[in-house]
Formats: sequence, C-alpha cells, structure tokens
Amino acid sequence: MSEELIYGLHAVGAALRHEPQRLRGLWVDRRRRDARIRELLALAEAAGVRVYAEDAEALDRQCGGERHQGVFARMKVAERQWREDELDALLDAIEGPALLLVLDGVQDPHNLGACLRSADAAGVHAVLAPNDRAAGLTPTARKVACGAAEHVPFIPVTNLARTLRELKQRGIWLVGAAGEAEADLYAMDLAGPVALVLGAEEKGLRRLTREECDYLAHIPMTGTVESLNVSVATGVFLFEALRQRRARR
Repeated sequence: MSEELIYGLHAVGAALRHEPQRLRGLWVDRRRRDARIRELLALAEAAGVRVYAEDAEALDRQCGGERHQGVFARMKVAERQWREDELDALLDAIEGPALLLVLDGVQDPHNLGACLRSADAAGVHAVLAPNDRAAGLTPTARKVACGAAEHVPFIPVTNLARTLRELKQRGIWLVGAAGEAEADLYAMDLAGPVALVLGAEEKGLRRLTREECDYLAHIPMTGTVESLNVSVATGVFLFEALRQRRARR
C-alpha cells in the first residue's frame, strides 16, 4: 500500500479532522504534551488512529530532518488525485465566475504550500501547474499548506501554454503577474471568470506563458524592494480578486 508522510501540527490536524480513514498511524514526541498535542491525541483516539510515542531524535530521522513540530503521520496516498483530463468537468461544475490560480514553474515546495493555503482561503476553484520542472504535492508542500492541499484541486498539466489557450476558449481571462507591466493590479477587473498566472521564483513567467496572457499587471510598491516572493504576490493577487468579487455581489 502506497504511503506518504505528513508532518506538522496543522497538516496532521487537518488530516485527523477531515480524512482520518487514510491515516495508518500517528507518531508524537513522547516528551511533548502541550495543549495542541493533546488535541491531536484526542482526535486520534476518537478516530481510532493508533498512536506511537517516540523520542524527538527518532522523529527527526523518519522525517528526514524536516521541522515536524513533534508530530507526523503515515497516510495512505489519496486515491483522489486530479488529472488533466478532469479539468473540463471541474470547470463545468463551477457556479458563478471561475477563479483559477496558475503557477508557472514554482519549484520550492514551501512556496507551493503557501500558494495553496492562500488559494484555499480565497476560494480558488483549482490550481494548475506544469507537470515538469515544478514542485508537486510533497510532504513539505502539504505541511506548509496546512490542510489546503486536501481541499483545493491541484492539477498538473503536460503543456501549460496549450491549457491556457483552452481556458481562454472557455471565456476565462488570463491575468499574469509581471513587475515591469504597465497596468496596475488594482486597476484590473478580476470579478469575472479569471485565471491569475504567476511565475517561478526569480525568473517569473516564461515567454510562452506570458504571450498567452490577456493582460499583465504589477503590484504597486512604494518601498525599496523590486519584487515579492511568489507566494506573497499570489496572496496579493488572489485577495484583490476576492475583494472585487465580494464588492460586486
């Protein structure tokens, strides 16, 4: 049976609350019994998940040195993993204007996890990313996402430029993030069906991706820094879209 590790208080807590049937066991630091650990132990007991108490060093080894916060779980790999050929059906089922997030080659799983967390909070219907040369749903990404990876459809696609063209054919506008763009993010209309497209760390949008975008927009900044981390920029774009949608209701 294929398994994966999830670690960290938020990620493990989300799994215990929403998908305890997938957990094969819970491992905790035997020396930690603070309120948050006790809450997880209570959830595990209620769900019938077996708990193992071990030294912190043993947890470190099993988590490969990642910051586990004193808890990790072994989890059956989800049978529900979104495929590219399911995108059309997902879009057909959306009520109201679609809000999509496209990540063009984000490679740091910490950034991917943070983007997924913002996507979940902003009500994104799906997150799309290239299948190659981009971060996937690793244990690190899931931990940073704090449970969002189990709720927001994450769909790797083979040819991102082709997928973007297909989105446009469905009437979804593509708005890309580019620091050198003339248009101001806050002047864009993001209340309709839109896919917000953000590029990789340091390099930004690839040329083909940029060319497929209907509009490019920058985040106005008044300080000395020239750019924001991709996960921070994602949050800014998403919550401006959410603000406009709430105002339009």
